[in-house]
Amino acid sequence: MTKAVYVVAAHRSAVTKAHRGALATMRPDDMLAQLMRQMLHKQPCPPDSIDDVIIGCATPEAEQGMNIARMSILLAGLPDTVPGFTINRFCASGLESIALAAAKIQSNQAHLVIAGGVESMSLLPFGGHHLRPNPRLFTDGPDLYPASYSMGITAEAVAREYAITRQAQDTFALASHEKAIAAIDNKQFHKEILPLHHTLSHPTGEGTAVEKTTTTIDADSGPRRDTSLEALARLKPVFAKAGSVTAGNSSQISDGAAVLLLADEEAILRYDLTPIARFCGYKVAGLAPEYMGMGPVYAIPNACEAAGISLQDIEHIELNEAFAAQALAVIEALSINPKVINPFGGAIALGHPLGATGAIKTVTMLHNLQAQSYRYGMTTMCIGTGMGAAGIFSHIKAG
Repeated sequence: MTKAVYVVAAHRSAVTKAHRGALATMRPDDMLAQLMRQMLHKQPCPPDSIDDVIIGCATPEAEQGMNIARMSILLAGLPDTVPGFTINRFCASGLESIALAAAKIQSNQAHLVIAGGVESMSLLPFGGHHLRPNPRLFTDGPDLYPASYSMGITAEAVAREYAITRQAQDTFALASHEKAIAAIDNKQFHKEILPLHHTLSHPTGEGTAVEKTTTTIDADSGPRRDTSLEALARLKPVFAKAGSVTAGNSSQISDGAAVLLLADEEAILRYDLTPIARFCGYKVAGLAPEYMGMGPVYAIPNACEAAGISLQDIEHIELNEAFAAQALAVIEALSINPKVINPFGGAIALGHPLGATGAIKTVTMLHNLQAQSYRYGMTTMCIGTGMGAAGIFSHIKAG
């Protein structure tokens, strides 16, 4: 029998707009450090009981380089004995970190592991500062380069292949904003978001004098209250002149982070921890890069089989909205009930900080499983260069 793995804590930062949002100048290692410190402060286990820290990051260089997991441990003031490593599976990096943490626990390599993800798309451009694609992508397979390095081209391919109209995409995008705004107004994210404090120094105009101001960031900034179908319809296609994929029906570039604490039964009993969910299974799948957006279609059935459940058993699915076109195509291809998909909006409204999204969406889903006493939840997404991932969790009733 497979060893059980439990989630005992799940928190995220607010997700803010890249370049214009409140986190635009905050270092990603500082985001993680604050989240780790706050999460552990709420738990009865001592910091030196953490066996490992696994962090997903899609652009692990510059401010996100030098093994950001370990850098964040040190910045958080955790004991030097706590190790950490960084992983990259593009858009699934945050979810992959959870799966790897679970695997370490299941294989008796650890009892307590912090998993999570982080991405500053303000400080790091998409693809990093020194993108150097292999020239063979142009010579050996000219169609492979755009499919591998321009996700928007793949969204256009999916829209054409599955006959997803521009109107359907815009309608889906509007619904994402409306659901996210309703969730914010209803304080849906209140328990899952931990505030980040960002201090900036400003010259006062008196020579060497410096004034410091601290801002608290605790609210998502992506959702637009002023959007409408008419406003979305006015936007021009971004990736193909005669296409249907626009900035309005695509995910937003964003900044954010999330952390979760996973444990086995031994750690739960030893430290009197309270589990909130059980990890049930995780699968990744590969597919042709030009149809990258359809990755969940291949990953989801495998994840359900691994968990021993059917897709119809899942009451909350966080399907990352990389693009409305691919999200709609996935929903149609698997005949998923739209009511269980992204009940609080998705990446079109709330943003997509690449390496953090898988962890962020899992945090949101787990908190709603608790609130609604749903039994099963899933986080799933397509992944750049042609992959898909899906992770399944079950709710643990209090007491």
